[in-house]
Amino acid sequence: MGLLLGDEAPNFEADTTEGRIKFHDYIDGHWAVLFSHPKNFTPVCTTELGYTAKLKPEFEKRDVKVLGLSVDPIEEHKAWVDDIEETQGTALNFPLIADPDKTVANLYSMIHPKADNTLTVRSVFVIGPDKKVKLKIEYPASTGRNFDEVLRVIDSLQLTAKHQVATPVNWTDGDDVIIVPALSNDDAKKKFPDGWNEVKPYLRIVKQPKS
Repeated sequence: MGLLLGDEAPNFEADTTEGRIKFHDYIDGHWAVLFSHPKNFTPVCTTELGYTAKLKPEFEKRDVKVLGLSVDPIEEHKAWVDDIEETQGTALNFPLIADPDKTVANLYSMIHPKADNTLTVRSVFVIGPDKKVKLKIEYPASTGRNFDEVLRVIDSLQLTAKHQVATPVNWTDGDDVIIVPALSNDDAKKKFPDGWNEVKPYLRIVKQPKS
């Protein structure tokens, strides 16, 4: 079945383009994004890594550490990094994990035998400061990921972890949110003294709380 939401993200030790890391130590106290690539020197992966590097200020603003992973060895990673900078106009600025023995890929169920029994699918894991899996998304090898959407989801996860709200369809930071059904009206009045729009008793729309 693989990892489920709420499971602890497995710990591991691995070589990366920024040296050897122990995963739990590296992300300790921070949010994290771990995402896998089917193989080095492939076109879609190259564009993804370059774009994610450009988003570094956005991830830092959200206190998120980003790590990529490929099942190729570290020596090939270093050559690929040069290609990424040349073709995407941005140097890689986060660790790219080397996983030639597929230890990490197997821990995170990134290899789907019916898709390919040797390469990882495009997995994305968002991990909270408690080291629990908060989000997992899997794409086929042919489809590039939308990292703007990953940032949007992180905004939602961080907001809803702090306040008793949920985010509606197509929500982006600053939009109205929903008071969770578990919060009674009496308790909601204490948290949201300016009131809310009650569309239905279970659908109470309120302005986004300040972080």
